[in-house]
Amino acid sequence: MTNFARAARWLPWSLLLVPAAAGVPAGILWWLLAPGGLNLLTRDPALASGTVPMVWLPRDLTLAGILVLAGCLLAVFLADGKRPDPQAALLTGLAGALAGSVVAWGTGILAARLWGPAVDTSVNASVAFSLRSWPVLLLWPAATAVSVFVLELVGVANGKSDAGGAGTAGGLSPVK
Repeated sequence: MTNFARAARWLPWSLLLVPAAAGVPAGILWWLLAPGGLNLLTRDPALASGTVPMVWLPRDLTLAGILVLAGCLLAVFLADGKRPDPQAALLTGLAGALAGSVVAWGTGILAARLWGPAVDTSVNASVAFSLRSWPVLLLWPAATAVSVFVLELVGVANGKSDAGGAGTAGGLSPVK
């Protein structure tokens, strides 16, 4: 129990709550930019309505791009190397990223219902502002994990060490 209490004390709750809260502006940005939403990205009148099936893929890709960008930004904060327990920080950040993805999706749908025009979904449910590709929600944590990996790999390649001397990676002594 003492290990759990110690881990709970050092658990970086901000890495869970901040990405989850960042899902709100990400969802509103999705609705503002995406075809079928407010459509500020293309401003093409042909893509303004969700009745055209050609809109559905760019709408999902807009959310995908926003989530990948958010994942890369979160990775910069996770890979700074100044955390007492980097593994717990990474796992908490990934959980926050997944929560942020779900919040972004829900916020985008809510924004479309509140501020968008009323749509007739009797033909197809995707006519309304929605997400057709559910795996898009995994892009924020995936981009975070890959970006942290790349940033740590570049740090090791540049000779960054946390506890060791010059030329050692992570405090491990070189093999003789």
